[in-house]
Amino acid sequence: GFFGLMDNDNNGNPDEFRTIVMVSRFLWTYSAAARLYHKLDYLEMADYAYKYMGKYFFDTLNGGMYWAVKADGDVLDDRKQIYGIAYAIYSISEFAAALKEVRNLDYPSTVVLDKAMAMYTMLQFKAFDRENGGYCEALNKDWSATEKTALSPKDIDCAKSMNTNLHVLEAFTNLYRCHAIVYPQQQDTRSLIGKSITDLVNVFTTKIFDEEKHLKLYFDKEWNAIGKTENSLGHNIEASWLLWEAANETGSEELMSTLRQFVIDTARTALIEGFDRTTGGFENTINGKEHDTTRIWWNQAEALIGFFNAWELTGGEDFKSAFLKEWEWIKSFLH
Repeated sequence: GFFGLMDNDNNGNPDEFRTIVMVSRFLWTYSAAARLYHKLDYLEMADYAYKYMGKYFFDTLNGGMYWAVKADGDVLDDRKQIYGIAYAIYSISEFAAALKEVRNLDYPSTVVLDKAMAMYTMLQFKAFDRENGGYCEALNKDWSATEKTALSPKDIDCAKSMNTNLHVLEAFTNLYRCHAIVYPQQQDTRSLIGKSITDLVNVFTTKIFDEEKHLKLYFDKEWNAIGKTENSLGHNIEASWLLWEAANETGSEELMSTLRQFVIDTARTALIEGFDRTTGGFENTINGKEHDTTRIWWNQAEALIGFFNAWELTGGEDFKSAFLKEWEWIKSFLH
C-alpha cells in the first residue's frame, strides 16, 4: 500500500492508518497520468493501488468500501462513509478508462467499471433519499442506519452534508464520463447516471446554497441547516466548477443554460470574499465578521481551477488575473 503519513524528510510512518480517500487519490492520480501521457509505468502504479484497495478496503460480504484500515491491513473503521465511497467510484472509473485507452483492452476495463457501477447502484438503493433528494452521510457496515456519521473530528454528526454530496456529484460526473469510454453502446445505463447528476445539481441550487451564493454545511434529512454556520470559501469556489463540469458533461443545454449564471455568480462571490489580490492567496473561512486568512493547500487548488473555469465562461479579466496570481502563489509557497 501507501504510507498514511510522511515526515518532512520523506520518511514514511509505518504505523499510520490509511483511508479509502487517500488510496482513491493515489489510484485516480496514476490512472489520470496514464491516460494523459500513455505511460505504462503510471498504469502499473494504478494497478498496484487498485489491487491494494480491493484486498484491504472492499467489503466482500456487504459490498462497498471500508472507511479506514490499519497499516497492516486490518479493518480500523468499517463504516460505509458515503464520502469515501464517492472517492472510490471516482478513482475506479478513471482506472477503467485508463485500462481501455492505454492497454486498449475491453477486458478487464469492463470488469473494473462494473465495480464502480455496483457501488453507484448501492448508493442509489441504500444512501439516496428518494423523498427529499441527496445522499445520506454514513451507514453501518451492513448499510443500516447509524448516528455516528461525522466525517472527521472537525465535522458533526448529521443526516446529510454539503461536502459528501459535493463529492458524490464529482464521482457521478466521472463515472458518466468514463462509462462512455468503456461502454460506448450502453446509453440506457449512462442516462440513469445522468439523471442522478441532474437531480443532485438541482439539490445544490435549491437546498444547499443560500441566497448569497454560500454553501450551507450540515443538514437534517429534510435539508434544514444545522450546526456550524461558517462560510467555507474553498468549498464555495470548488462547488462552482464542479457544478459546471457536471452540467457540461451531461450535455444538457437546458441544465447548462440554467446553471451558467449561477456558477459565475458563485465564483465572483468567492473572488470578492476570499481572494487576496495583493498576495494572490485564497483565504479559508468567514464566521460572522471574523476572517480565517490561513492558506489551506486544497483551497488554493480549488481557487485555481474555479477562477480559471469562471474566466473561460466569462472572459473576465478579474478571473484571469485571479487564477494567474493564484498559480504564482502556489508555485512560490506550496511547491
